[in-house]
Amino acid sequence: MNHQGSFIQKPKEACGIFGIFSKRPIEIPSLIYYGLFSLQHRGQEGTGITVSNFKTVDQYKNVGSVGEIFNRDVINDLNKIKPCLGIGHVRYSTAGAKGVENVQPLLTDTRIGPIAVAHNGNLINADLIRDQLERRGSNFYTSVDSEAIIKLISKNLVEFDLINAVKKTILTIKGAFSLLIMTKDKLIGVRDPYGIRPLCLGRLKTGAYVLSSESCALDVIGATFIKDLNKGEMVVITKSGIKSINYSKNEPQHTCIFEYVYFARPDSTIDGINCYLSRIRQGELLYKEHHLKADMVICAPDSGVHAATGYAQASGIPYGVGLIKNRYVARTFIKPTQELREHSVYIKLNPLRVNIANKDIILIDDSVVRGTTSHYLVKSLKQAGAKKVYLLLASPVIQYPCFLGIDTPNRNHLLANKYSFKKMQQFIGCDYLGFLSLDNLIQTCGGQNKFCTGCFNGKYPVCPSKIKKTRFA
Repeated sequence: MNHQGSFIQKPKEACGIFGIFSKRPIEIPSLIYYGLFSLQHRGQEGTGITVSNFKTVDQYKNVGSVGEIFNRDVINDLNKIKPCLGIGHVRYSTAGAKGVENVQPLLTDTRIGPIAVAHNGNLINADLIRDQLERRGSNFYTSVDSEAIIKLISKNLVEFDLINAVKKTILTIKGAFSLLIMTKDKLIGVRDPYGIRPLCLGRLKTGAYVLSSESCALDVIGATFIKDLNKGEMVVITKSGIKSINYSKNEPQHTCIFEYVYFARPDSTIDGINCYLSRIRQGELLYKEHHLKADMVICAPDSGVHAATGYAQASGIPYGVGLIKNRYVARTFIKPTQELREHSVYIKLNPLRVNIANKDIILIDDSVVRGTTSHYLVKSLKQAGAKKVYLLLASPVIQYPCFLGIDTPNRNHLLANKYSFKKMQQFIGCDYLGFLSLDNLIQTCGGQNKFCTGCFNGKYPVCPSKIKKTRFA
């Protein structure tokens, strides 16, 4: 699915989206900037902001992180038109190359004027749509699946008004998507029929409406949380107010369960489930499944910190710091050679020798994909003097790739697919290897199985094998 798959150490989310609609001019670019800054854990490769004053649309986007791209001069330039609405996007590429042309929001001219689209997720029939549209004369300028969405909307606007054009589009595309769609005077938010990717609605004290991938970004700008969009829900915001449309009611809920394990910020609540409390509970149930005796519980920063806290609380084993994170090192998976990736692990996470020497250590992380990072963490802890290292993961074994917005490798490269459980432990080099069961992971998220768990058991709500042909009419 992704040209970068061979470098992955952790699953990576596709992106984050953020939008605001106000009846009067306010500091739209600055507010979107802060919202996107809060969502950077969902993507740091590219970012963009598109704004409108109900008459004129302006945009700025580039490759890089929010802080790198949006300096004061850029924000001031976007403010010159005194915008009332806008959308923003942070990107991690699960599909398409890294060039600036692939950075969102995507913006195009249509029969009704300019339209911008920001997309979180992954479409599994994008190639089919692209092929059919190209056969009908459409030109594509990016390599991202999101362009199929904006091209379809533009095509459907020839026959329909905006709302029906969007509705026809989102009933044609298949996969995982939360969308923000913006015209000169409208803001539309859409959550896919399964609710795989999150999207929530909030409101500022000024009365402006806010749409965000996560609730943590609402907090940052002082917006009050109103609700999570339901699966199959579209909200349309105009000067007249907000309207909700349930365009698809038949599909069961399948929120990506990895949002609660790793992707979402711990201070976010998605579909009524707080990510911090869920992760604490993951650690507690890890102890229920894996009663270990050790001198100290530590985490792999920062992904395992809350599960490690929960395990320590449940077991009574002291929680301590065993690995120091250098926050100024690039992510390990982008290094071009195996040798450089190995150095990156050591530079990024360094053992605290004085705290782990001559101790039995329980190391807790969120997941294992390839096992490379786990291998070097265990190796470094033992080189620093740990007597034994027990590795526990706050999720089940990842056995399958994801088609729905997570950048996981080809199945042949997954550690659990290559090796037996015993061989996995040997490869990592730990003295004990344990995973949280899927049943208990579901318990940490409310107990009802309303989640996509395809990466664990191969059962996807929608996948390419089910898509025979995409029809426009």
